[in-house]
Amino acid sequence: MHYTKLGHSGLNVSRVCLGSMTWGRQNTQQDADEQLNYALAQGVNFIDTAEMYAVPPTPETYGKTEAIIGDWLSRHSDKRKDVVIATKVSGNGLAWVRDGGDITKESVISAVDGSLQRLQSDHIDLYQIHWPNRTSPHFGKQWPGMVDLQQIDKSAQRAQMHAILEGLDACVRAGKIRHCGLSNETPWGLNQYLDLAKQYSLPAMVSMQNEFSLVHAKDWPYLLEQCHHEGIAYLPWSPLAGGMLSGKYLGGARPQGSRWTIAQRNGLFRDTHLAQEAVAKYQAIAKEHNMTAAQLALAWCNQVQGVTSTIIGATTVAQLEENIAAFDIQLEDEALAQIDSVLKAYPAPF
Repeated sequence: MHYTKLGHSGLNVSRVCLGSMTWGRQNTQQDADEQLNYALAQGVNFIDTAEMYAVPPTPETYGKTEAIIGDWLSRHSDKRKDVVIATKVSGNGLAWVRDGGDITKESVISAVDGSLQRLQSDHIDLYQIHWPNRTSPHFGKQWPGMVDLQQIDKSAQRAQMHAILEGLDACVRAGKIRHCGLSNETPWGLNQYLDLAKQYSLPAMVSMQNEFSLVHAKDWPYLLEQCHHEGIAYLPWSPLAGGMLSGKYLGGARPQGSRWTIAQRNGLFRDTHLAQEAVAKYQAIAKEHNMTAAQLALAWCNQVQGVTSTIIGATTVAQLEENIAAFDIQLEDEALAQIDSVLKAYPAPF
């Protein structure tokens, strides 16, 4: 396992980050225990979760994933010092989370306390803003006209960001969280947080967690370049595009128990004709180079300059084994050229 610095935090994290959003819905406590034990045995020391998990989010599954990790930690307290735990405060829009309201200074503080209780830990290593209060250009809203920029009030947004940073600062000073990060943000949003932190001597963000994959590479080079120069760790989520890049959904297939068979997950915006074509081509390249399609996608993501640690998830240990093994694969020039050709032909398939 290879390790790298988490931005300017000074923390060393594995190049593989274990995602957990299926725990509590598709996976049981026993499943999570097996995944955690296997991942740590392979050298993974970075675990990502969120207060809203499991997914798809519901009132019944809220907080379950953190509680599962907390249960494991309660039985492996000696391992706490060896793992970097990241979690997130939910943004607005979920009616059962703070009545669907915006993230505020007060909600940050209360959410941190809730996460600590569920995690059964006295601190969180990386605490992230799951998505911004303003209408986010992420989650499939990258095309012109999908977000009304005139409705984004810069002064109001900066005031909200300032208040969020004050909440984070209170938690840092209390020893409840060590570092802060963003998720599903834009270059403008990152700039505002960095500027406010400098202006008011508040915690500077150390990481950015955004969707990034062979079929969703829109952050390259713009946001990745900024993260590199600002000392911000870039943490790709959904490097397999919700499992699509494994090839298991080709031709409309829906394997039993897979993520896209669950209510609220069918008809995902990723499942387009162009994306299907791109995945089929990547699958052919993977076969030619004696690896699975999932391993090709993960190995590529790991080799992109600017990527710090890639967040992977699995519903079975067998999938986890396959995925972690991908990070030992060094793609050769021929494979990279073939991948680049497909990426250029399908730059935005969904």
